[in-house]
Amino acid sequence: MTVGLEHYLVLSALLFSIGLYGALAKKNAIVILMCIEIMLNGVNIALAAFSSYVTPAALTGQVFVIFTTIVAAAEVVIGLAIIFNIYRNRETMEADKIDMMKW
Repeated sequence: MTVGLEHYLVLSALLFSIGLYGALAKKNAIVILMCIEIMLNGVNIALAAFSSYVTPAALTGQVFVIFTTIVAAAEVVIGLAIIFNIYRNRETMEADKIDMMKW
């Protein structure tokens, strides 16, 4: 049995669904950030799989995956800095209790 494009797409959809559920259902800001990263990894798997199966000679999908991973790493650094700053001021990481934009 060989691993085909469908297997990669099922894995990608499963990762994206788990990340989406976690981002919508959880209250902890760090867990929400981790779920967003899981969603990005699901998209990266689909992008690399499509690139590998549609145009195997070109590495465009893999290059986009590298750029997406770099952007995701930058997002994590900035997101964690914001979350830690909010925790220092509010002493909570629950997304429901962060109301700094209210008047």
